[in-house]
Amino acid sequence: MTWGRGWNLSVQGPFVLLGFPGPRGLHAGLFLLFLVLYVLTVAGNLAIMSLVGAHRRLQTPMYFFLCNLSFLEIWFTTACVPKALATFASQSGAISFAGCAAQMYFVFSLGCTEYFLLAVMAFDRYLAICLPLRYGVIMTPGLSARLALGAWLCGFSAIAVPAALITRLSFCGSRVINHFFCDIAPWIALACSDRRVVELVFFGIAFCVILGSCFITLISYTCIIATIVRIPSAQGRHRAFSTCSSHLTVVLIWYGSTIFLHVRTSVESSLDLTKAVTVLNTVITPVLNPFIYTLRNKDVKEALRRWVQGN
Repeated sequence: MTWGRGWNLSVQGPFVLLGFPGPRGLHAGLFLLFLVLYVLTVAGNLAIMSLVGAHRRLQTPMYFFLCNLSFLEIWFTTACVPKALATFASQSGAISFAGCAAQMYFVFSLGCTEYFLLAVMAFDRYLAICLPLRYGVIMTPGLSARLALGAWLCGFSAIAVPAALITRLSFCGSRVINHFFCDIAPWIALACSDRRVVELVFFGIAFCVILGSCFITLISYTCIIATIVRIPSAQGRHRAFSTCSSHLTVVLIWYGSTIFLHVRTSVESSLDLTKAVTVLNTVITPVLNPFIYTLRNKDVKEALRRWVQGN
């Protein structure tokens, strides 16, 4: 099969998202669950962004990065959940080649951006706790903006190469994707041309992005913990830890699910298990973040209380 013939076969006809096979009642229940979680995700993250914008006390680098995370979570879940809702409602799951490629690119670009953004937030907490007297001099608004922009640019650049390689694969057999969105692993498992290069490139990028950002986060929290344990008073230790506990909780949830999903060499192994775990970081984690930062952050709770009393 020539490359040209493979390309033509790739773009002819739609792919089909399998979703979660089962009776109509299961699809109705999943539709309702995904819809409620999606609405809560958008509303919760918009509320965080509105609180930070409306309260001067929250307009610091820490909450600037939190706004970036909230904005990212809205688009991350929007990239996959509405199509899943349409699949549950129509039970057809049809999606074009271009639509599948676009969805895959945005979901994984936003996912990579979250890794970099969480690493930036860990570095910010390191400066605030370990170098408090120099924090205001180092973490200026200009540096905060450059770090956030760098996280977004790196995230969207990292997936460009595997996305380009995937569009060159030939799909001449089954077009049923065993997932509720166009995930890379089950999609390239359908290719009838050699996909080893795509697998290796994707594994290499996942390895570098995940472990690279994890290394920065780990080093930052090692220094943070070492600084906190040297604080003489229990109240001081509690106050210092409370400034990073919300971020640490989000980091543990995010890395716990995504390391399993993306650092592996075989894309065909455990696709059903992969699909189940993906629900955690594409649907559940984005809705948890606003509650984690609201319930565990004193400043955000105080701003929320004032907003409720004011209304």
